[in-house]
Amino acid sequence: MSRESLRSLEHHDAFLERHIGPNDAEIAQMLREVGHDSLDALTAAIVPDSIKATGGLALPPPVSEVDALAKLRRIAERNEVFRSFIGQGYYGTHVPNVILRNILENPAWYTAYTPYQAEISQGRMEALINFQTMCADLTGMEIANASLLDEATACAEAMTLARRSSKAKSNVFFVSRGVHPQSIAVLRTRAEPLGIELVIGDDAEAAGTEAFGVLLQYPDTFGAVNDYRAVAEAVHARGGLVAVATDLLALTLIAPPGEWGADIVVGSTQRFGVPFGFGGPHAAFMACRDAFKRSMPGRLIGVSIDAEGRPAYRLTLQTREQHIRREKATSNICTAQVLLAVMASMYAVWHGPDGLKRIATRTHRYAAMLAHALREAGVAVGDGFFDTLHVTGVDAEQIHNYASRARINLRKIDATSVGIALDETTTRADVEALARLFGVAVGDLDALDARVDDALPPALVRRSPYLQHPVFNTHHSEHELLRYLRTLADKDLAMDRTMIPLGSCTMKLNATAEMIPVTWPEFANIHPLAPASQWSGYRQMIEELEAMLVECTGYDAVSLQPNSGAQGEYAGLLAIRAYHASRGEAHRDVCLIPDSAHGTNPASAQMCGMTVVVTKTDANGNVDVEDLRRAAEKYSDRLAALMVTYPSTHGVFEEDIVEICEIVHAHGGQVYTDGANMNALVGVAKPGKWGSDVSHLNLHKTFCIPHGGGGPGVGPCAVKAHLAPFLPRALVDDVRTPGVGDGSTGMVSAATWGSASILPISWMYITMMGAAGLRRATQVALLNANYIAKRLAPHYATLYTGRNGLVAHECILDLRPLKDETGVSAEDVAKRLIDFGFHAPTLSFPVAGTLMVEPTESESKHELDRFVDAMIQIRDEIRAIADGRLDRDDNPLRHAPHTAAVVSASEWKHAYPRELAAFPLPSLRQGKYWPPVARVDNVYGDKNVMCACIPIDAYADPADA
Repeated sequence: MSRESLRSLEHHDAFLERHIGPNDAEIAQMLREVGHDSLDALTAAIVPDSIKATGGLALPPPVSEVDALAKLRRIAERNEVFRSFIGQGYYGTHVPNVILRNILENPAWYTAYTPYQAEISQGRMEALINFQTMCADLTGMEIANASLLDEATACAEAMTLARRSSKAKSNVFFVSRGVHPQSIAVLRTRAEPLGIELVIGDDAEAAGTEAFGVLLQYPDTFGAVNDYRAVAEAVHARGGLVAVATDLLALTLIAPPGEWGADIVVGSTQRFGVPFGFGGPHAAFMACRDAFKRSMPGRLIGVSIDAEGRPAYRLTLQTREQHIRREKATSNICTAQVLLAVMASMYAVWHGPDGLKRIATRTHRYAAMLAHALREAGVAVGDGFFDTLHVTGVDAEQIHNYASRARINLRKIDATSVGIALDETTTRADVEALARLFGVAVGDLDALDARVDDALPPALVRRSPYLQHPVFNTHHSEHELLRYLRTLADKDLAMDRTMIPLGSCTMKLNATAEMIPVTWPEFANIHPLAPASQWSGYRQMIEELEAMLVECTGYDAVSLQPNSGAQGEYAGLLAIRAYHASRGEAHRDVCLIPDSAHGTNPASAQMCGMTVVVTKTDANGNVDVEDLRRAAEKYSDRLAALMVTYPSTHGVFEEDIVEICEIVHAHGGQVYTDGANMNALVGVAKPGKWGSDVSHLNLHKTFCIPHGGGGPGVGPCAVKAHLAPFLPRALVDDVRTPGVGDGSTGMVSAATWGSASILPISWMYITMMGAAGLRRATQVALLNANYIAKRLAPHYATLYTGRNGLVAHECILDLRPLKDETGVSAEDVAKRLIDFGFHAPTLSFPVAGTLMVEPTESESKHELDRFVDAMIQIRDEIRAIADGRLDRDDNPLRHAPHTAAVVSASEWKHAYPRELAAFPLPSLRQGKYWPPVARVDNVYGDKNVMCACIPIDAYADPADA
């Protein structure tokens, strides 16, 4: 046999060979199909010369999986994991191992997409219904949503919900001083552009303040459990609404806010089995009165029925409000925190109401015992608490020094007081160690326990039941929960089973090597407010990732704080707004947005106090340059920004992007480039070099952080140097890079680096790919999209193409002529694809009646061909309808998807064969995904809103009713 060189052998072991789906021979075959002889030639034919990057990325060479993990392990070991009793909204918790392995580390859960296609998302939607039920039950409210980004932004969403729902005429929102500082910081950021006046004061002042709403913390940030019933009555008497930030574990022991007058309740579910993670990701929640459900931000899972009359879950009501209302939207919420919400919900399923109460009671007893021991020694401790002690009258610096030597973190409040927050992980040894910091020996803990009373205010002890549904009272053995999780996962389609060809969403490989570091204790167990000396490893990894992203984009600075793409948009627009204000041009408030833009764009602009002016796109889907020029001239003295997506939402590289940037700059504006499609640019072109001033990046798209069923996401904001001072500020100002975030912009997320614990995923991806690998990934993404468009050209028209008749990284298939001819809609095709075992492409966006397909570089030629074969078979079925071989109304597209129950029923009711319904291609006989429900009735779901766990009797067979 011939002898291969060492370099050749090493090349074939490189990570990029694992990440990129097609091999060299397949790439050559696909290139011939699209008419080019190399990836470079194809790239040259697609990408405009005016934006092509010169030279490669200045990144280190690629590193193997083994070496990258070893390098990151050395970085992680620079972090020091202390016992953290800081609290302030973040608490130690035990991740149940059955949840750790079977959800957090399971690609069936973390590679799923947002559940917009209901029929293949029933498992994770059931988990989210459990989450909603858990939150509603524990808060005592009537309805809850399916998660928000973090507690601080949930507080801000509560503020804007109160504003649009309150009958009060005031423009004041009152915030208790007892609210967590990071929540107050985010509230300040969000209130100012909207013209909301924040008044921050003592709880006693809330009742007498004219305000459209108040925000209280229960228990408060210092641990006190206050009685707010009189405050709630007074606020309601003035026409205001009461929002409450709370702690779900505490609510197992103290009266829920819904029982004493709250209208909106928010908080974090972090302590329900989700690690600190240096700040995230963690699932926040919002619960409210039923009257507000159509105004509630975020996603809401509801119960409808399918075509067979059986219960079926679906997203309901306003769940994509920013796409429907655009510049009139009151929220730009897009990414939720589904994976973390699923973990939190299963924590409640695993422990049940009795288990949660045991955890809460044990935590409280330790806190009560520690407080009693300190008081006996003459140390002052606040009264009426759940798990957090406010210790006053001490030399705080000395106490923190003692704590540091004992590898313990306490909360820094001021020179004479400290905070101590106990949690599920607290042990007897911890109680003894904490007491010793104050020179106190607790002695016999059992004896102390016997003589210490609870510290909860008697009038606020919870007496109402919660989590009574069987799902929370069944799965308490590991066998039962393991099988329940497997049952739910089997109902869904995720990337571990199939290509998810969603346009604009970049569902690419989330490699195992990238995921492994997330659960390392050195990353998972760091409190976000731990002293800087304890997270030098995080600092190194973050600074290296920021530098990598700067090099990939051509910008000068990056903030990793935004924990969703929509939030990154918001941060970028805030930077533009602050920049104009710093130059004495605060009057610049007009934001130009093409009518093809992603719906979060106008929503984000509105949230920044900007006036949205929509500009036209031409017949080819490109920005109408002359219309843009007219708008820029018309609003020249007010022009703040242009928001543009590149490559365009229509899947092409627009030729005029440099001219577009020049027009906006000539009239004093800044250019915001939506980074959703960065997967088509890395290593090929840099937005920061062609005239763009700011972008957000979707790390959960281009840079491989998994979508997790609709979150976590990370949306870093990347800017040119003149905007760098206006990036989001840190909660602790001395930990930011000099010159970054020191302007007037506040925080946009609760933690300084947002969802920091998942940043190692993108660090690993870039490190393992290297400059050449990243460029090749982009080129193969372009090839895969053009290969699909070419192979499907005889069957479906591609709506838009760019130069040389080529598309970018996605293609839009135009089904509108087929609808006119046969009555078959794009939705029918999407549902029929389920019978072939595929998640549908993006449906009717950006053009109604179309499917937008993005295959990404990580899909193999085999998988691309499997998708093409399915689409060709579907086209043949549509032809059969057109020529009368299939009935126009009774055909497999109209009745798709077909469940196993329908296909195997003793009676077959349709004019087409069972075999065509179930096995439209022979390959499906060897491996078939059966959807758990038939087509879901959306209208029924919106008319009959039900957003909590389904009663068991609802699962009865409709035929038996």
